[in-house]
Amino acid sequence: MYRPILLGIVILFAFSAVLAQVPSAVERELVKLENDWSTAWQKHDAAFMQKLFADEYLDTDWDGATYTKAQDIANVKSEDTHIESFVLSDLKVHVYGDTAVVTGRITIKATFKGKDISGAHQFTDVFVKRDGRWQVVATQSTVAAKK
Repeated sequence: MYRPILLGIVILFAFSAVLAQVPSAVERELVKLENDWSTAWQKHDAAFMQKLFADEYLDTDWDGATYTKAQDIANVKSEDTHIESFVLSDLKVHVYGDTAVVTGRITIKATFKGKDISGAHQFTDVFVKRDGRWQVVATQSTVAAKK
């Protein structure tokens, strides 16, 4: 008598575990935005950044430098920024209503103002949904610990 109930509970927990691993539509949308953002950096696509970055956007870079929306867009446009490769990994998305936090790892091969900035960096991006679209309000990166 108890076996069917126990079996039902086990199946319910197993199904719940599988569903918990399936990304939601919002998570997929934010992962796509992260990938599009990486591509935009490589292509010097300032128009994409203009839409993606909120007016109060602030970038705190791996070396402690900070950049406003206007400054980061100028960096994107600059010939002093050369990105050969930009690979995202270990992305994790946490959604809190109209706010989301995306963490992950960037492995980059690039120069900025003549300085080699290649390497692995951990990042945290904060998004807010406004007028039906996600915008980045803050990003912070740091040199990643060796794996």
